[in-house]
Amino acid sequence: MQSTEDFLAKLPKAELHLHLEGAAEPRVIQRIQPALGLDEIRGHYRYTNFPAFLQSFKWVARHLARPEHYALVAEDLFATLRAQNVRYAEIMLSVGVLFWKGQDAAATFEALAEAARHAGFPVRWIFDAIRQFPVEDARRVLELALRYQDRGVVAFGIGGNEELGPARNFHAVFAEAREAGLRLTIHGGESTGPESIWEALEGGADRIGHGIRAVDDPLLVRHLAEQQIPLEISISSNVLTGSVPGIAAHPVRRLFEAGIPIVLNTDDPAMFHTSLTREFLVAHEEMGFSLAELGTVAANAFRFAFDATAATNTLPVAK
Repeated sequence: MQSTEDFLAKLPKAELHLHLEGAAEPRVIQRIQPALGLDEIRGHYRYTNFPAFLQSFKWVARHLARPEHYALVAEDLFATLRAQNVRYAEIMLSVGVLFWKGQDAAATFEALAEAARHAGFPVRWIFDAIRQFPVEDARRVLELALRYQDRGVVAFGIGGNEELGPARNFHAVFAEAREAGLRLTIHGGESTGPESIWEALEGGADRIGHGIRAVDDPLLVRHLAEQQIPLEISISSNVLTGSVPGIAAHPVRRLFEAGIPIVLNTDDPAMFHTSLTREFLVAHEEMGFSLAELGTVAANAFRFAFDATAATNTLPVAK
C-alpha cells in the first residue's frame, strides 16, 4: 500500500515561490568555499525571527560571488525538484542583492538560464528588488527584467523587510512592469499586517507572497476569495522566522476554508530545512488537509502560474 508521503512525493507539483539564494544547501556553500566547515555553515541556517533570517540570507548571498556559484546552486536545486515530481518552477532571483554586491547581474542570469536549459522541466524567473533599498534601485532591477523577457523572465517583485519598504513606495515601478507585460508577485502580510497586502493589491499584484496576515482582516479575506487572488503560502518559513508563534497558530487552514486559492511553496528550502513534498505533508499531518484538498492546492500552482501554458503542458494526460 502506498504511503501518504510517497503519494505526495509523486503528486505532480509546481513551485511558485522559491528564492534561488535560499535554496543553497550547506554542502553547496562548502563546495564554493572549501575553507568553511559544514558546522560553521549550518550555524548560519538557524534563526528565530525575521530580521535574523535576513542577516543569514545576506550571509549566504555574500558567498555566491560569481555566476558559476549561482549556477551550482541552481543545478543542485533542479535535481531536488525533479526528485519530488515538480513539473514547473518559478524561481526568484534577488537581482537587487546582486547589484548591492556589485556583481554582474546579467552574467549571473546568463549562467542561470543556461543551467535551466537542462533542468528537465520548464523554469521561469522572477526578478526581485529589495524593498528597503531606494526606488531607483528597483527600477534598475526592472530594466534588467525587461531585457530578459524573451529568456524566461515572467514577473517582477519586491522582497525584504516590509516594515522598512512599504509596497506603496514602488507603485510607479509596478505600473511600468505591468505596462511592459510582466506579472507581479509582491511579498506582503508576512511580518507586518494586512495593510501591506492591501498596498500590494493597489500596486497591481497578481499574487501575494505569503499573505498570512490577511486572516486579521475579514474584508480582505472576502476580497481575495471573491477575486481569486492566490496566496503563496510557506508554512515552515513562517514558523522558523517567527511570523507565526508555532505551527498550530498558522492560518493556512482558515484561509483555504474561506475560499482563497492557496499555493504551497518552500520559500527558501535549504534555509528552512524543507522541501515541497514536506510542506504538503505538514499541511496534511498538522493542518488536517485531506489528500483531495491537497490535490486542489497542487492544481492551484499550475492554474496560477505566470506561464500557464508551459505549466499545464507538463501535466499527465488523463486517460
